[in-house]
Amino acid sequence: MRIATFNINGIKARLPRLVEWLTETQPDVACLQEIKTQDEGFPIKDIEDAGYGAIWHGQKGFNGVAILAKGATPQEVTRGLEGEPEDEHSRYIEADVNGVRIASIYLPNGNPVPGPKFEYKLRWMARLRARAAQIWAEEVPAVLAGDYNVIPFDRDVWSPPAMASDALMQPESRAAYKTLLNDGWTDALAARHPLGGVWTFWDYQAGAWQRDAGFRIDHLLLSPTTADRLADAQVDKAYRGREKASDHAPVWVRLKD
Repeated sequence: MRIATFNINGIKARLPRLVEWLTETQPDVACLQEIKTQDEGFPIKDIEDAGYGAIWHGQKGFNGVAILAKGATPQEVTRGLEGEPEDEHSRYIEADVNGVRIASIYLPNGNPVPGPKFEYKLRWMARLRARAAQIWAEEVPAVLAGDYNVIPFDRDVWSPPAMASDALMQPESRAAYKTLLNDGWTDALAARHPLGGVWTFWDYQAGAWQRDAGFRIDHLLLSPTTADRLADAQVDKAYRGREKASDHAPVWVRLKD
């Protein structure tokens, strides 16, 4: 079973690239972030024509998450996180697909630091941890996939000094992410590439892609039963270099049956 996460950075603008990637790599499940469209604007026909069913949680012009499943419709469990009823951001959706509980996550960026956006990021991470604990209690195989907007370690960025003041690398952001790992979730890409140096994002500015000045913020966290099935975890890096590409590359895990 191949489960992927892909911050598409606007599903309408990147639709040809998305369909291309789905067709060429055939993930069993694809979690999308930053679809940047209201629910009624989601291009479901194009997705179905590519062989996928989908559920999504949209928002006009910002955020938005989706889960796609090859030859099936994901069975939705929940959308949004508890804890802040006034929070209208579309950043979380969760479903069951082929016996695995899967969440598509778009964690807040948090910049500038300090400020209310960073405080919101930390509160959101605490709410995610609470939901992760509920999933854990159900004892179901699970994958929490998405754009976490956290660079976990210095080895996950091309230049730690260049990002030192960014919300993605603040001690509080990293501590909240490590708390999830300490709860027992396994960072699949880190498990496969313990020395780091693997990027999932390259900014459009300053020739970041051409210089390979990237960092790792797209993660797939595995529950113990899925971690036991981990066969591989990689980045589809080449797709970042295609015409009108997202600034993220798809990331995936392959689970043994």
